[in-house]
Amino acid sequence: MKRITFYLDFISPYAWLAFERLPEVLEGLTYSVTYQPVLLGALLQQHGNPGPAGIAPKRDWTYRHVTWLGHAQGTPLQMPARHPFNPLPLLRQALACSDDGSINRYVAGTVLRHVWQGGGDALDPTRLAALADALAEQVRPGQDVNSDGPKALLRANTEAAQAAGVFGVPAFGVDGKLFWGLDGLPMLRAYLDGDAWFDGPAWDAVSQLPSGLPGKP
Repeated sequence: MKRITFYLDFISPYAWLAFERLPEVLEGLTYSVTYQPVLLGALLQQHGNPGPAGIAPKRDWTYRHVTWLGHAQGTPLQMPARHPFNPLPLLRQALACSDDGSINRYVAGTVLRHVWQGGGDALDPTRLAALADALAEQVRPGQDVNSDGPKALLRANTEAAQAAGVFGVPAFGVDGKLFWGLDGLPMLRAYLDGDAWFDGPAWDAVSQLPSGLPGKP
């Protein structure tokens, strides 16, 4: 059975869309999924990437695009009242439900729906309190959103993701390979299905392609 690591940050609308789409895309296959919350901002900073929200025209397009994608795939998606926002409270709330840095699908889905359904402010104190109540039975003994445990798990998750080459979310790791983005799901399906393309040279060859830009290897 193939084991997939799903790297996500709740700030990403594509993570929500991929979370909902994944079971359908992989229907009929035998696999397991580990949901690993990471801090997207740290991944972007590592590579000097401002992210879609850091470029004004791209920000508008991204929000328009994800709203349409939600409509097209039948996934309810409403932009929250403010975006981007600081996702740390949500990441730590989710990881308060973890002993080892991974969270179950219920926890991941509960936090993602908190952000991407209803159009509310993801950091509104009343809504955060309601989220904490919804996850109360999942919280590990001695943990809460402000304790050191979730902070340490988030830091470890993010550092492990960086070491694995994760540069954005959603990303899916399996057998040492990374598949990035909602539109990477069909490629992930093909790999898990045994597509012979992955046995050829194409996967590794691209990393040897020289850049034509000055100062780039």
